[in-house]
Amino acid sequence: MSFRSRFPADGLVTNEYAFRRPGDPQARLHPDWDVTSGSLFARWTYGWTGVPDDRSPDARSSDGTGSCVFRLVTRRRDLQDVAVTFRALVEPPVTTPGTPARDWDGAHLWLRYRSPDELYALSFRRRDGVVVLKRKSPAVPGGEGVYRTLAEARHPVPYGRWHRVSALARTVRGGVLIRLAVDGRPVLRTVDTAPGALGGPGGVGLRGDNTSLVFDRFTVRRSRLPGLGYG
Repeated sequence: MSFRSRFPADGLVTNEYAFRRPGDPQARLHPDWDVTSGSLFARWTYGWTGVPDDRSPDARSSDGTGSCVFRLVTRRRDLQDVAVTFRALVEPPVTTPGTPARDWDGAHLWLRYRSPDELYALSFRRRDGVVVLKRKSPAVPGGEGVYRTLAEARHPVPYGRWHRVSALARTVRGGVLIRLAVDGRPVLRTVDTAPGALGGPGGVGLRGDNTSLVFDRFTVRRSRLPGLGYG
């Protein structure tokens, strides 16, 4: 089991317009990724959110990116015990008329994504300098997802520089082991003892809030203990 992002040509890869109107001949679809909010561009073979704004993008994101709220997820939903590695460059957060400053503005990784209401979120660069691991799941069956913090620490990293991000999710006795490392340094580790449906497979993805995010070498492999590994 493996997955690696590849963006061979510059320009728009896909966007929320394509997600909402997949039957439109103008929609730019991608075989591996869905953008449920915002726009994904290729830039020098890297993935990029574009300059974040709060405009609703058209088929080519020519009138705006919508990437002040950026949501990117794999189409695959069979990714369970995985190690995810990538390089990320996060710019200082901004604000827009529709998205004021919030502590959680920044860049986040999704693991075992089952729906917008059921996922693990690993925040590796937030406005407040805190790294956080959260589970999002419905409080009642069929309800909206509610976040619960599983682990957190203070670990700000410089903006405007490349950083290596590595994370692992693996089902173990007693729950789901989740770990996060930045630039080779472990920063979060926990076992979720009440994963519910998140004990099974899902997708992986990236989230950005009020920030420009560039990523490269996004790779998913079967997880191996005890190390996180960088491939």
